[in-house]
Amino acid sequence: MTFAEKYGPWALIMGASEGTGRAFARQLAAQGLPSVLVARRQQPLQALADEIRAEFGVDCIVASTDLSQPNAVDKIKQACGERHIGLLVCNAGADPNGAHFLDKTIDNWQQLTMLNVVTPLACVHHFASEMRVKKRGGILIVGSGACYGGGAYMATYTGVKAFQLCFTESLWAELKPHNVDVLHLVLTTTDTPAFHQLLEEKGKKPPKNLAAPEAVAATGLAKLSAGPIYNWGQRFGLRASWRKRRLMLISYFSEKMVFGQ
Repeated sequence: MTFAEKYGPWALIMGASEGTGRAFARQLAAQGLPSVLVARRQQPLQALADEIRAEFGVDCIVASTDLSQPNAVDKIKQACGERHIGLLVCNAGADPNGAHFLDKTIDNWQQLTMLNVVTPLACVHHFASEMRVKKRGGILIVGSGACYGGGAYMATYTGVKAFQLCFTESLWAELKPHNVDVLHLVLTTTDTPAFHQLLEEKGKKPPKNLAAPEAVAATGLAKLSAGPIYNWGQRFGLRASWRKRRLMLISYFSEKMVFGQ
């Protein structure tokens, strides 16, 4: 099967307006896969869709949706309509706060949790159900190295990223027998507009050797079938292989406990 046959006929990209989301959309279009592009800002989404149609001759659907709001999932479902989503890319999830937990209102942290946990959780539940029935598809959740432990200025961010890590691992174990690929793409600092905006607000200069969005997207798509985790770079490579062995062992004993097999 070609990439488009396995993960088509449509992809859904959450957080598609810039950075890695934009790179995912372009690279999927280059492989002949049309996308539903979701992000908060209408103008860059529409510009990206027009660009993809002109350059690749591939269709795109635009859905201007704030993924941190409770009605986001309903808007996404409405935009997709009857289209079968064979590839779900959960790419939105940056932390714009960069602050101690008590120095921001609880609304900030609830929105971050909605963006990283509640909305992706509901989208995966909805779209993966049909993938399981059809016995093909893919789910790619873009995370952060913050998933591996806490740190000051990142209390909520590390918490939601740790949830993404454990959720994706478990999902991989559950969907692997149904031929649905699941990958948690763990990133280091990446050269995105959101990251540069946060640094500018803090009066900081960007570090050297930032990961390029195009390279990140290409790697994520290439590693999609080799889940549950791929760590960008080698910093957490050994940890990823250890976690996969642990995951398979825990899944084995869970099945014994729940189903008595």
